[in-house]
Order: sequence, then structure tokens, then C-alpha cells
Amino acid sequence: MDQRANPSGRPEGQGGRPQLALALTGVVRRYPQGAGTIEVLRGADFAISHGQSVALVAPSGSGKSTLLHIAGLLEHSDAGEVFIDGTPTARLPDAERTRIRRLSIGFIYQFHHLLPEFTALENVSMPQMIRGLSRREAEARSKDLLSYLGLGARLTHRPSELSGGEQQRVAIARALANAPRLLLADEPTGNLDPKTSDHVFGALTELVRATGVAALIATHNLELASRMDRRVTLREGKVVELA
Repeated sequence: MDQRANPSGRPEGQGGRPQLALALTGVVRRYPQGAGTIEVLRGADFAISHGQSVALVAPSGSGKSTLLHIAGLLEHSDAGEVFIDGTPTARLPDAERTRIRRLSIGFIYQFHHLLPEFTALENVSMPQMIRGLSRREAEARSKDLLSYLGLGARLTHRPSELSGGEQQRVAIARALANAPRLLLADEPTGNLDPKTSDHVFGALTELVRATGVAALIATHNLELASRMDRRVTLREGKVVELA
């Protein structure tokens, strides 16, 4: 397979899958505060199609991380439904939510969270081996992804031997290693200088388009957000489209 032609790891011409990778309907999330509660999400609705990239631009404390955690099945909502590839998940047992999360969702955070004792190649291969791929298969795909991201010469380097931008590109490859349907990123370039941030974000968006994954990326950087297909924000606990 030519990884640059199809780095998704899925067969060409797959059909019949739901159009929406993620749909939130009427999602409510409350947290206790003193003697009462604070409602962070108030009937939030949101949907994203396969192959679409959406920037989530909102101030700190508005509920961005809460929305991402609920979309990624890391946290339960108090009301509403979360559909992953058309499957309702709100009432699923935790074991099934974990299975969907492992198979269908990739995560990228502001800090790379790479395992320091392992090489770039090993960090990207490990999730695939946990899923059941052989070491040979996992390493072959990891090499393809890392090379696609310009790290072909850094495969055997440990995180401490990589620059901040290189570490985050390894984290991007790791998030996409198992060919997820949905990619969730929380300020993935927020810990980088502007030049490195621009380079890493460019690599991320290029790979998102190449794989056809649906991507919801929280960022404060309006210039970076402008490169994405859609931009949304949170207002009074609801998701609002931006022009």
C-alpha cells in the first residue's frame, strides 16, 4: 500500500457506513458547586461527518473539555445521547463504551503523553499490538504513519531525543494508528511555539484529510481554526456554528 495515497489503514472504497461519525443530541452535563449545581452543557446538539474537520473555539471554562470528554465516551452526560457511527452510547455498559472508544476514537492532548522509555516507533506500535496486530504489522503501519509525518529518520529516538514538535507528531501518529473513525484533540498545539505549532497543525490537518477521519479539534488559535472545514463555539452551554 502507498501510505501517502491511503494512510487510513482501511480498504479503498468502503461503503455503507453511517454518514455521521459523531452526533450529540440534547446533551446536558451538570457538576456540583457548593450547595447547588452548575450546568456546563444545556441541551447541546452537534454532529460531524466522516472526513470533516471542525474547530472548537471557545474561552477557557466554557465547557470545551467537557464536550470532548463526553464525545469521546470518557465521561457520561446527565441527559441526552451520544451517537458514535450511528450507535447510541449513553446507556451502554462501561465495558462496551471502552470497546468503542478503543476501536473508533483517537485522542490527542496538549501534552504528548508519550512513554519515555520507548522509541517513537514503539509508542505508535503499542496501541496496535494491544488491539491484536502482530509486531510486524504494527511496526509496518507505524513506519508508514511516522514517515508520512516527516519522522522517518527518527523512528528509534525516544521522546527525550525529539523536539516538542516531533513529540507531538508522534502523538498524532499514535492517535491515528488504529484507524479511528473519530479524532478528538484538545489544544494539540497549545504547548508549542508559533512556528512549530503551524507546522504540526499543518501535518495534522493533512493527515486528517488523507485518512477521511472526522476531527473535532479544540484550539484558541483563530488562524489555525480558519483552515478547518467548520468552526463552532460554546454559548450558554450550547454548540453554535461560527461563520
